[in-house]
Amino acid sequence: MKNQALLKAIIDNAIDGIITINEKGIVESINPSACRLFLYDPEEVIGKNISLLMPSPDREKHDSYIESYKSSGIPHIIGHDRDVLGRKKDGNIFPFRLGVSEVKFEGERIFAGFIHDMSHQKEAENRLMQYTQHLEELVKDRTHSLNETIAALTQTKEEVSSTLEKEKELGKIKSRLLSMASHEFRTPLSTIHLSTSLIQRYSEDLNNPKIETHIRKIKSAVSNLTTILDDFLLLEKAESNKITLQISCFDLQDFIKEIIGELKLLTKKKQKIISIPNTEVTLVKLDKNLLKNCIINLVSNAIKYSGEETEIELSTAMTSSKIIINVKDNGIGIPEGDHEHLFEAFFRAHNTGNIPGTGLGLHIVSRYVSLMNGTISFESAINKGTLFTIELPRL
Repeated sequence: MKNQALLKAIIDNAIDGIITINEKGIVESINPSACRLFLYDPEEVIGKNISLLMPSPDREKHDSYIESYKSSGIPHIIGHDRDVLGRKKDGNIFPFRLGVSEVKFEGERIFAGFIHDMSHQKEAENRLMQYTQHLEELVKDRTHSLNETIAALTQTKEEVSSTLEKEKELGKIKSRLLSMASHEFRTPLSTIHLSTSLIQRYSEDLNNPKIETHIRKIKSAVSNLTTILDDFLLLEKAESNKITLQISCFDLQDFIKEIIGELKLLTKKKQKIISIPNTEVTLVKLDKNLLKNCIINLVSNAIKYSGEETEIELSTAMTSSKIIINVKDNGIGIPEGDHEHLFEAFFRAHNTGNIPGTGLGLHIVSRYVSLMNGTISFESAINKGTLFTIELPRL
């Protein structure tokens, strides 16, 4: 009796549903978990044909499945797990994983079904599929935008090549830009295409870590493309004098905290961005958008060219006539021979290796700082890091 009571307690408290039927398909027992899944009370199911809990076409065919097994002795589902659909009392259909075992008891065949609800997993699979489709659309839109940009730049190159000497110099810049764009876009786009295909392949198994890996690759590749495209557009605006200052008054410390919050998403493993607060530097009058672009460029470079478990310092100071912003890292540093060319368009230091970049970021920063009537300088040593300093006039 004690063993029977223990067995009943285990079945009644099982997380998964358990239903037993006889060889005629009539339900003999159903545990509370199965009742909750199908929304039936036990007395509504016991004594009824198990097909009550099945949608069409299984509802109409189930009895023939049992008869086929009894006559042939060949099990098709017994001893195996399979994904099937169930029908609740309210008519709703839901997915579950079914395992069936056969027991001979007192000369009769008893079939026990073990039911594991798959509703949440299927919903997660559908969300993943929708997210994958969304990423594919983003990639498609970005690729189209890049193609249009390259086509526009090509047309611009052809137009300026027939103008004055000053415009010929601009034509050379456009030509170099197109060459770099062709190279820089090819690798990220290939990564996007490959990773999207792999996501589709691995999406059947939500526990496969490869899914997360390739989603990160897609995000990284799209981010690289966005940065490259933004740099091209910013350079074009700066070169064509399309930027006008928009001076506003704002709290510099809150502004920097906001930027750091955004940039923390880009940091490497155990990298830290440290803001050194300065209560003397509060309200300032500057072009907020230009300053934000400058700080993001400098901190992004510090993240990119520094290793894991490193610190990047962002500090401010103020004199009677100047606002000073410092960005310091302990990354790879800049070779001394490259110092004089560092703010030139398309120039990259010789020790950057395979680290992606266009060579436009610091050029754009220097142009923006100049537009705000400020100066930018730096100190650097190989493998010891770099300190960039922006000085802007107090208005």
